[in-house]
Amino acid sequence: MTTYDVKLLGKREVAEGTMEFTLEKPAGLDVRAGQFCDIKLPSPEGTPKHDGMHGFSFVNAPFEPHIAVATRMRGTPFKEAFRKTPDGTVVKLIAPFGDFTLHKTESVPAVFIIGGIGITPVRSMIVQALHDRTAHHLTLIYANRTPAQAAYVDELKQLASQHANFTFVQVYTQNQADGAEHGHVDAAMIRRHVPDLATPKFYLSGPEGMVKAMRALLVKIDANEDNIRTEEFEGY
Repeated sequence: MTTYDVKLLGKREVAEGTMEFTLEKPAGLDVRAGQFCDIKLPSPEGTPKHDGMHGFSFVNAPFEPHIAVATRMRGTPFKEAFRKTPDGTVVKLIAPFGDFTLHKTESVPAVFIIGGIGITPVRSMIVQALHDRTAHHLTLIYANRTPAQAAYVDELKQLASQHANFTFVQVYTQNQADGAEHGHVDAAMIRRHVPDLATPKFYLSGPEGMVKAMRALLVKIDANEDNIRTEEFEGY
């Protein structure tokens, strides 16, 4: 990995309680979709002390012109400091890390079972694959409590309408929504959208408890355990 000095370009709310931060993309940064970085904030003299570094998955696809990361705003010292950091501030970007990346054999489907903020590396992977027009068949099962808490849904719906090889399934545990599944992701729901469980690579990303539960469920319904990849988001 390499450390880069980059400017914070802007920030926006992408879902209820979730904020996206956009940064300059440094020259020479070579990242695969799905990888992550560390961001280190400056600590000016006289400001309250905060945890100075935090890891984030890249939300942006590698072909896109800027770096983007997103996080649930839980009120931790780092997140509050990041939210208050003025646009134009130079921060340190340390990257890349991780191997939670899309497999290269395009004849093997990819199934993403994702909870909440776990969408960040998956948005990167899906957008890059569709941009590159790979032959992967991509199925995204994206679970949230309510539609308001689901980030990037409008973009994902649009991409699914434009690409026959991308299927997008919204799941809400508390609210019902048109065209969405209601309830928790269970065996019946997975089988409805993934009739062949033996062939795909499964990508699980989200809160630690959700990822472990989905892995156990997939093994129970006879998905190939060797085809399961996971990324757990702790502290969210």
